[in-house]
Amino acid sequence: MNDRERTGYVHGVAAYILWGLFPLYFSLFQRSSALEVVAHRIVWSLVFCLLILALTRRFHQVRNALGDRRCVVLVGVAGLMVGINWCLYVHGVNTGNTLDAAIGYFINPVVTTALGVVVLGERLRPAQWLAFGLGVASMAVLILGYGRTPWIALGVATSFGFYGLLKKQAGTTVAPVPGLVIETTALLALALPYLFLLGLTGQASATPFSWYSLLLATTGVVTAVPLLLFASAAHRIPLVAIGMIQYLAPLLQFLLAWLLFREPMPVARWVGLMFVWVAVAVFVADAVRHAARNRRLT
Repeated sequence: MNDRERTGYVHGVAAYILWGLFPLYFSLFQRSSALEVVAHRIVWSLVFCLLILALTRRFHQVRNALGDRRCVVLVGVAGLMVGINWCLYVHGVNTGNTLDAAIGYFINPVVTTALGVVVLGERLRPAQWLAFGLGVASMAVLILGYGRTPWIALGVATSFGFYGLLKKQAGTTVAPVPGLVIETTALLALALPYLFLLGLTGQASATPFSWYSLLLATTGVVTAVPLLLFASAAHRIPLVAIGMIQYLAPLLQFLLAWLLFREPMPVARWVGLMFVWVAVAVFVADAVRHAARNRRLT
């Protein structure tokens, strides 16, 4: 494993640990609808990224990225995917369905790995195929044991799977911060009018300059930092590896939902999660063995 890959893995693990702790943060916004919280995330994420570009004097990176039409389309559609993902996730947390959102992120690595193999032609080692098969089994158990269509879980998994694919395809041509600027700018045309409408009709959950409005403003930093870490990881390591690292976030979300939020855990969920944990163990063991083999060859 070279320095580039090592950095990618560190950034990927950091991103998913932060995402795993998100239920604690977004539970603070119970008074707001999911759409309002997401609209604030879009606006303040853009502000945060523009501030970074101003401090580092790298606005030229945005201009360079905008010169590549294919890149703009990929990143713009990625912005739409992550916007859908945000809405579903915040809705799940704020309606007492954090476990549904967590299950979505448990399913997401299966979607991500499948996209890496089918679309990008990435190859799996035998142990990775085993981990993937266990992931598919866990997805089947979780869905069948749910009793109804888990639309929050499926929506979260699919939207972020395609987001990762699009970021992987655009990752070699656009840096993380300019990429996030393009993503949030693409969503700004929806977010700003919605926030203005809420303000004009008196339906906004926060008044200007109140403590709650300041709390909503922090969604920019909280949203942008893990996304930037994820973009860095997607640029450095295979999508298949990202798919396996993704299990960190739902594992943390599951523990929070079960131990802190006291959401119910039927038997089917326990069985599905057991498959997931075995899949993670197989993947980690294979990754460690493969890294050791590469070091010996080097």
